Amino acid sequence: MDIVIQKFGGTSVATKDLREKVANKVIHTKISGKFPVVVVSAIGRNGDPYATDTLIKFSKSILSEPSRRELDLLMSCGETISAVVMANTIKAMGYDAVAMTGFQAGIITNSNFGDAQVLEVDPTKILRYLKEDKIVIITGFQGISQDGDITTLGRGGSDTSAAILGEALGAEIVEIYTDVDGVMTADPRLVSQANVIESLCYDEIYQMAKSGAKVIHPKAVEIAERANLILKVKNTFNDSDGTVIDNQRSYLKAPKEEGYSNNLVTAIANMNNLVQVVINIVSEDERNKFVLKELMEKKISIDMINFFDDRKVFTIEEHNISPIKDILNNYELDYSIKPNCSKVTIIGYKIHGVPGVMARLVIALSKRNIKILQSSDSNTTISCLISSDNLLEAVKVLHQEFDLNK
Repeated sequence: MDIVIQKFGGTSVATKDLREKVANKVIHTKISGKFPVVVVSAIGRNGDPYATDTLIKFSKSILSEPSRRELDLLMSCGETISAVVMANTIKAMGYDAVAMTGFQAGIITNSNFGDAQVLEVDPTKILRYLKEDKIVIITGFQGISQDGDITTLGRGGSDTSAAILGEALGAEIVEIYTDVDGVMTADPRLVSQANVIESLCYDEIYQMAKSGAKVIHPKAVEIAERANLILKVKNTFNDSDGTVIDNQRSYLKAPKEEGYSNNLVTAIANMNNLVQVVINIVSEDERNKFVLKELMEKKISIDMINFFDDRKVFTIEEHNISPIKDILNNYELDYSIKPNCSKVTIIGYKIHGVPGVMARLVIALSKRNIKILQSSDSNTTISCLISSDNLLEAVKVLHQEFDLNK
């Protein structure tokens, strides 16, 4: 049974016309002899009546801190509506379809409401419907706990649903449909010269996703790598080839054209709404461990971590400013906070161990008087923290410096 998972995001199913486009893609897959299993997000975006953010805002208008259990129950409604509407759209076009919630599809999770982890998947019911020649439409983003409570899988959870179902069903491929032609060398809203990347490996797309590229969720990439699933990112609204993601590094698959070896960088990613925190504290100070423990307990994630003998420097997301101030003030620490920061990251397997890559980045930014507030790196990434006011220019400059322009 050649099963293809097809995941469609909220913008892809936002209107009647768009849902008919989606239905045609799904039906085309069915006609080709495959067995499509469709995963859908809630309809539209914040402000649309059934979008997840709209439902959250509605709940919080009644009670500012609603129960996470009840909030998950409410949020699951968006995907449920979307699945039923899509199933009916396909039926209206002459093909049999069935809508399933996450728990009907056999997705069992823990009870960490709002960010549940999938424990197991029982695909028996899905397979039964496929054998009955039905097109299966499944709600993304949700499952059921072992105690029988509806749970949601966190932001980007529909990607996670698609990947975990692909693994459980032994799918041929998982297609992630979006509103761009594939994974781009940079955010096309910032860089008009951004290109579609034909192929990537799991680690490359994972680093891009972790660094701010909003194409696919990192959890979905981890599952795909674990299951050796082929991912394909495609445009809902046209027939472009998209980007293939598998276990082979992109530069190994590239044609051996003259000059290709100069292409050290695969893509530029960026992350906004960050804050730089500098704590002036000596390494022997006992308050170190207590501060870090409280950050962990309050689930405040820190990034770009540079710890020196006399200070600790890291970034947090902007919405965590108030709680981190409370922690630092409680320990009477000397600190400073710089808001309005962005992280710009270059990603590429070939940058590791190559002399001069960091120098090129620094020189390119300094020529435009863009100050680097902090930096960090790994085997495949180099990240710089800059003022958000310089973000647009920084991404454009680096995209050009590393030969990514069209």
